[in-house]
Amino acid sequence: MDLDFTPDELTFCEEVRAFLRAKLPADIARKVHDGRRLAKDDFVRWQKILHAQGWGASSWPVAHGGTGWNPVQQHIFDEECADAGAPMQLPFGLKMVAPVIMTYGSAAQQQRFLPRIVDGTDWWCQGYSEPGSGSDLASLKTRAVRDGDHYVVNGQKTWNTLGQYADWIFCLVRTSTEGRQQEGISFLLIDMKTPGITVRPIIMMDGEHEINEIWFEDVRVPVGNLVGEENKGWTYAKFLLGHERTGIAGVGRSKRELKKLKELARREAASGRPLIENARFRDRIAQVELELMALEITNLRVISAEGEKRRAPGPEASILKIKGSEIQQMLAELQMQALGHYALPYLHEGLDGAWQGDPAMPAYGEHAPPLSGHYFNYRKTTIYGGSNEIQKNIISQMILGL
Repeated sequence: MDLDFTPDELTFCEEVRAFLRAKLPADIARKVHDGRRLAKDDFVRWQKILHAQGWGASSWPVAHGGTGWNPVQQHIFDEECADAGAPMQLPFGLKMVAPVIMTYGSAAQQQRFLPRIVDGTDWWCQGYSEPGSGSDLASLKTRAVRDGDHYVVNGQKTWNTLGQYADWIFCLVRTSTEGRQQEGISFLLIDMKTPGITVRPIIMMDGEHEINEIWFEDVRVPVGNLVGEENKGWTYAKFLLGHERTGIAGVGRSKRELKKLKELARREAASGRPLIENARFRDRIAQVELELMALEITNLRVISAEGEKRRAPGPEASILKIKGSEIQQMLAELQMQALGHYALPYLHEGLDGAWQGDPAMPAYGEHAPPLSGHYFNYRKTTIYGGSNEIQKNIISQMILGL
């Protein structure tokens, strides 16, 4: 594999960088680099800017409003956006439900939903996990009973990310109790404004409202919002999870956080010497950087194979999910260590974009308030999208045949 970019790819790099310099709002980039809270408007505003450029969906085919870029161009775009401080494009619509609609949805569903995803009109969220049905997702109990031209949905979903902003939710629901658990699941698209839906916040350790539980009480969903066939939703769910787990790798974001780590380590510590001069700490930085390089190469191989074979990632997505999430946690831990005792206090108001810093922390003021919350937040990366323990089971069964 040739790891050097071709002249055309280098030209594309410059094109993306020029666009980011011209179009990425400075206030949004500042929030991203400083680890501050991003509002719904920040995500939507950036998506609309990308859509106006024709870059709203880097991995979609042109026929559905995408760029038609090859895997290397997609990788370059993601990396340059992360480095510049662009907010992550929310994956729930673009990279999770959209591929399912493109592959298994009807023409009417594609025409109705895809344009509103790519232009930032509709915000999507995910309805998979339930109390008692997380890693064992096939045991889910939310029911959808056919009643004429509608399904009537009752049940509860949990660990729902950013559903308080969502216009639509894609849900796994049980439509049959016969046979194996996986054979009675269907995939529904549900308007979040439908009567009977209640969103209840789950406040995290950092005080943020990022996740929710969602209740469905006699929610009527048109049969036309069923994706594919009834009771075949487990197939579509696995297809979607392959895309989600590849995205969790987050190579570009981790490279940005590695830069921040090195910046922190080069600052003068209380001892008078920058931490980067400590051989053991420097070795830990080198180790995580090498692992990130290996992850990047593996990620390129996976997305290249996906493009060539026109299929969702298989068990290799589990490898990316495991390593990507572990690297994100390692970087957060090393950043905490680089700040030392300045990382211990957590100022919730420090996440506000207008916060000006604490004079008691002159050297690290812009980083310290968000960092401990960032560290705790990233403890979940090895759990969501299917816990890493489950991913190891998938690898052992599908690759090693155990």
